[in-house]
Amino acid sequence: MSFISEGAPKEAGKLGKFSWALFDWANQPFFTVVTTFIFAPYFTSFVASSPAEGQAYWGYTQAIAGILIAILSPVFGSIADAGGARKPWILIFSILCAIGAFSLWWAVPGMQSGIFWILAGIVVGTIGVEFSIVFNNSMLPTLVPPQRMGRLSGFGWGLGYIGGLIALFIVLLGFSLPEVPLFGLSKALHEPDRITGPMAAIWLMVFIIPMLLFTPDRPASDLPKREAVRQGLNALMTTLRSLKNFRNVVYFLIARMFYNDGILALIGFSGIYAAGLFKWGTTELGIFGILINFFAIAGCFIGGALDDKLGSKPTIVISVLGLAFASVGVLSISDGQVLFGLPAAMPVEGSALFASPAEMVFMVFAFIMGFFFGPAQAASRTLIARMAPLEKAGEFFGLFALSGKATAFVAPLLIGIVTSLTGQQRPAMIVIFSLLMIGAALMSFVREPEHE
Repeated sequence: MSFISEGAPKEAGKLGKFSWALFDWANQPFFTVVTTFIFAPYFTSFVASSPAEGQAYWGYTQAIAGILIAILSPVFGSIADAGGARKPWILIFSILCAIGAFSLWWAVPGMQSGIFWILAGIVVGTIGVEFSIVFNNSMLPTLVPPQRMGRLSGFGWGLGYIGGLIALFIVLLGFSLPEVPLFGLSKALHEPDRITGPMAAIWLMVFIIPMLLFTPDRPASDLPKREAVRQGLNALMTTLRSLKNFRNVVYFLIARMFYNDGILALIGFSGIYAAGLFKWGTTELGIFGILINFFAIAGCFIGGALDDKLGSKPTIVISVLGLAFASVGVLSISDGQVLFGLPAAMPVEGSALFASPAEMVFMVFAFIMGFFFGPAQAASRTLIARMAPLEKAGEFFGLFALSGKATAFVAPLLIGIVTSLTGQQRPAMIVIFSLLMIGAALMSFVREPEHE
């Protein structure tokens, strides 16, 4: 295996780049089947005492994880820059994610005394996967030249959505739809929903292996670990003090604080909202997730090409505005109404899948969401990779994670508070729309580096 030398980066081989992109495939099922389409709606609908209480609990949980990620991401990124190698960190935090995800198997319906441990497992899993992503992202500038980063980043996101799609198929065809699920799982005990945690854990640990074996990494430095920590922290403080020299980066990170918060909330709560509004079960949510992922895959590959052709900034702005439009559409749907007042029948027991007018309107806006999710996030990763000095890639991707999490607790917290106060799920969507629009507006201050 060859390693990237200090100085100008050498482009990685095809296997190394594919293996790096495969990490998105490895971690995506945690987001797809655990935090979005299957386990999260199950938790809010069946583990908590009511959907509103469950959504509030979920919001508070994501807020706690977001705060910890925001505080620690730049620190770990700086330490990794001093220590050199990224892959040992990716492995450690992937194991942490797997432990948290596996613990979700014990989230039995209607549990009371042990719900704290389930919430703790969600926090641990989220922290683990997010930190591993920080270090994997920081490898991007060493794998391809700037003018091809958009395609590789978009390819990775596209692979991720394909992985999430396959994971949903496995849940549906293996556990949800058959009368007797695989491994004899009990539908009465919601074991097909609970198995998604262990499934995501095993998937992650298997599919990170190619990246660990074949993607070139910087060699580990000769510094003792304690010295690497000390130098990393000192470098971080120096970078923070010198951010006035990176004003363009600061403008971007501030804008991303807002729009990424809105994106994460929209991803995390759309399935929860649909489950509560339409009384969808695992089958409906799984098929919904599959359809969304088809549009997301197309968006990633198209967005990656547009990123390299038009630039990361236009790709981000177009995508965020598209998501804001979709969030308004979702907000316009309530019990028996769409588009803020037009009557629309809700689903009735025994009706065909997604056949009610209200569900059809929701799905249209959900497909728009799916198409723009990937390009907004992939182009953001590309833009910071183009902005970051190579020798500070870990620090800047740590700050990138900070910008994605520094206010990430705000949306879940506000959603939790608004849901608790109103006893309804719908008003919380206003929070999401506001954050998206603020982020899009702030992108006007960002200047994208030339990469021709």
